Amino acid sequence: MNAEILAVGSELLLGQINNTNAKFLSKQLAELGINVYFHTVVGDNSDRLKSALSIAESRSDLIILTGGLGPTKDDMTKETISWHLSLPLVTDQKAMDSIEDYFKKTGREMTENNKKQALVLDGSEVLPNDHGMAPGMLVEKGKTSYMLLPGPPKEMEPMFIEYGFKKLLDKLDIQERIDSKVLRFFGIGESLLETKIEDLLETQTNPTLAPLAADGEVTLRITAKHASKEKTQQLIADMEKEILSRVGEYYYGDDETSLMKEVVKELSSKRYTISAAESLTGGMFQEELTAIPGSGLILKGGIVSYTNEAKMKLLKIKEETINTYGVVSEECAREMAENVRSLVDSDVGISFTGVAGPDSLEGHPVGTVFIGIAIKDSKTVCKKLNLSGSRAGNRIRTVKWGCHYLLKELGLHPNS
Repeated sequence: MNAEILAVGSELLLGQINNTNAKFLSKQLAELGINVYFHTVVGDNSDRLKSALSIAESRSDLIILTGGLGPTKDDMTKETISWHLSLPLVTDQKAMDSIEDYFKKTGREMTENNKKQALVLDGSEVLPNDHGMAPGMLVEKGKTSYMLLPGPPKEMEPMFIEYGFKKLLDKLDIQERIDSKVLRFFGIGESLLETKIEDLLETQTNPTLAPLAADGEVTLRITAKHASKEKTQQLIADMEKEILSRVGEYYYGDDETSLMKEVVKELSSKRYTISAAESLTGGMFQEELTAIPGSGLILKGGIVSYTNEAKMKLLKIKEETINTYGVVSEECAREMAENVRSLVDSDVGISFTGVAGPDSLEGHPVGTVFIGIAIKDSKTVCKKLNLSGSRAGNRIRTVKWGCHYLLKELGLHPNS
């Protein structure tokens, strides 16, 4: 089956929002073995949508549309598809009951246009919306299947995972099941990782490998097919073992985890608390940490000290240290980590100081970063980075490198 993802919304063409739905759906369809050859974006215009549909029908078996299912006048996806396929719109009573119940519970007045959200194509398989109002639907006409999904990712993603994925799986009548696992790596570039496993990539059949790089990280998705779940899991495990024998020192976790989630997990398992002293990251480390459930049990506090005066007054950094070595230095990072740990009385202290950009500082080029890590009953360590890229990118990567080094010091990968 060949698919095309057709996103509807003028805001996408204007660059006001990113088309994250296409990325999400492409990954999901790949798991089903459905080829995605085209991504199309069209504005809120019925004539242009009709034209895009005709083109898509000439080259795709499955057309998935996202957006345009809401109550306003510019939400015209259902109406256009109805006209295009000569299928009338009818009210889905379950959807209508859900919409009416929502307005009763919230005490808001339900306007007439909200009833529009309960309309579905006659004869379609309805996909319930557990996180919004407008249901999705799947309908066949001729040789083409059409799936309509809402635009907001918080509605679209769970709808597809819970209902759309299964509908397509049934339609494909696949005898083999498809399972996958994502391995996550940090500290190694995509090109070097691919070089290390080049022979596996060139000879892959079942399972298959798909590398992907993003924000300084690299992931490898292993996908296996077989009638037996036990067999797919064994195929994945064998491939994982071979991959980690080559690049295991850069591996930090699987599937939906992140470096920060692993930090929380590791600190929690050791019952350690942490504090942070941040300069160039401006609180980003603590912001990302507090976004993780369970972080309240491990983060005791932190200090964002951007100026030299703040470093001396709040963090008690010696004036002599700053005058002799500067704030962008191993000595300052070490003192920041040790002092914040002492001031907050935590088991671990981590510090970030450096040059995010766009200008150099104290003679250091943009991207010069020092990370200090002070762990109780251990010698304080300091790591230097020479990053390249934008100011925003340098700050993001600094936090990730901090997580990476912290995991190593905590013994997540003692042999790395």
